Amino acid sequence: QVQLLDSGVGLVQAGGSLRLSCAASGRTISNYAMGYFRQAPGKEREFVATISWNGGNTYYADSVKGRFTISRDNAKNTVYLQMNSLKPEDTAVYYCAAALWGNTSTRKYDYGSWGQGTQVTVSS
Repeated sequence: QVQLLDSGVGLVQAGGSLRLSCAASGRTISNYAMGYFRQAPGKEREFVATISWNGGNTYYADSVKGRFTISRDNAKNTVYLQMNSLKPEDTAVYYCAAALWGNTSTRKYDYGSWGQGTQVTVSS
C-alpha cells in the first residue's frame, strides 16, 4: 500500500496563495488517479479536486473551480494543489488520497490510501 505525506501547512490572509504537496512512497502512483479532499470542523470530508493517472483529466468542486489547480509529477511520485485567491471558507484540514484506479473520481470511497492531512487556515 502506498504511503502519502501531506505538506504545506499554512496560515494565509484572504486573497493569498498556498501550495500543498503530497509525496508518495512505498509504490508508484503513476497508474492511479489522485485527489484532494478537505474537512472543516463539524463538517463532512468533502471533495476538492482530482487528477487522472497521466494528468490528462482534472475535475474540481464548484467552490474551488478557477482558484485551485491540481497537478502531478509522476517522476517525483508527487501531487500538488495550488490554491489561489483563498477565502476564509477554505479553512480546513486538507487530505491527499490515491484512488483505486486511474480515472478521476469525486467519491471518497474510491480512494484507498490517505495522507495524514495538513491544516490550512485563511484569515479574513
